[in-house]
Amino acid sequence: MVSTDDKNATTNPRSKTYSSQSSQSFPQKNSKSNAATGASAAGVRAISSQAFARAINPRVQAHERWSWRMSSAGLLSHAVRSHGWAFIPNQIIPPLLANTAVGAVLYTSYLQLLGRLHQPSAESVRRVFPPPPPSKTFAAGLAAGAIQSIVAAPLDALAVRFRPIDILGGRYTSMWQYGYRKTTEIGLRGILAGWGLSLLKDSLGYGLFFATFEYVKAQSYYAFITRYYGGLHWWNLPEENQIRVLRPHYAIEPCFLMIAGIAASVSQQIVHHPFSLVQDIYHRSLAATDKKNRLRSPVSKTLSTYMAAYQKTFQQCRSQAIRFGSWRRWLYRTFLWNTIKQVPSTSAGLIIFELVRRRYGSEAEAATIEKDGYTIILR
Repeated sequence: MVSTDDKNATTNPRSKTYSSQSSQSFPQKNSKSNAATGASAAGVRAISSQAFARAINPRVQAHERWSWRMSSAGLLSHAVRSHGWAFIPNQIIPPLLANTAVGAVLYTSYLQLLGRLHQPSAESVRRVFPPPPPSKTFAAGLAAGAIQSIVAAPLDALAVRFRPIDILGGRYTSMWQYGYRKTTEIGLRGILAGWGLSLLKDSLGYGLFFATFEYVKAQSYYAFITRYYGGLHWWNLPEENQIRVLRPHYAIEPCFLMIAGIAASVSQQIVHHPFSLVQDIYHRSLAATDKKNRLRSPVSKTLSTYMAAYQKTFQQCRSQAIRFGSWRRWLYRTFLWNTIKQVPSTSAGLIIFELVRRRYGSEAEAATIEKDGYTIILR
């Protein structure tokens, strides 16, 4: 945990300074490493989120006692026995690939944009030091969320219109067929229906998401070890036994990484949760909106239809807020439970995101923090 190398002892006993990794220059990150990082994080997040698919089980809806059959693995096992192994490529793989692709676009865009806004983040090193300020990470997350909302628009349009009875009843033989036919049916206008809400939700949500994650795992971690290890003079050790070069315990940083993932998930839900409630109300009118769009070809009439849907949604939201006593009570009434469900998959994705990002970084000279006569080495 601690080394006693006196060669790097500082001369100013009460100063607090930060040293960058090295004076040498490092190669810039390439797009392939960013894409690999984004795909890895998105894949873990998509797979782990499937573990919480209990809500689609009718036994859960009926509040029956939990059993193996109610788990995701139990559901999958039963589906394979009932429909054969073709069930996996026809029904499971399509949404899994879609979620992975959208997540990969999000994480890759964020890394690329952050490198443009914060030059040290563009270098291929394992630890970015000094870390990017929250304003930069929020801006990169905001733009990445906007890009993701554009890519996810067709997938969101299919998801909100999906009814299990269409598959179970034989109308569509697979998710592939459903995606193709439904996209052809609703067209570009149907795909973009409600996209304004998605744009606000994703851009603001992911801006706060990445800003919180980066701040907790970097600035908060550095502040903690500076305060903790910089206070060793409280031990009143004899001068000849003073420890001058310190290396933080290896378990501290992973703890902050885990806390950062949880904090980022909670902060994201502060934005996503209320927007999701509003979107749920808006999506109830999509069937009528799709029908009107098929009957009215002029773009001006289509826009008027969308505006009318937004106005109707606002009126219904206001009625709900009045019913629950205030906008805050209605918008955050199930916030805690939904956040708990989101934390595991989101945190797992962020941890893999950070580990893979460091995996593609080059070895660099350690960054150091000098405080109260001590040199704290960051690896």
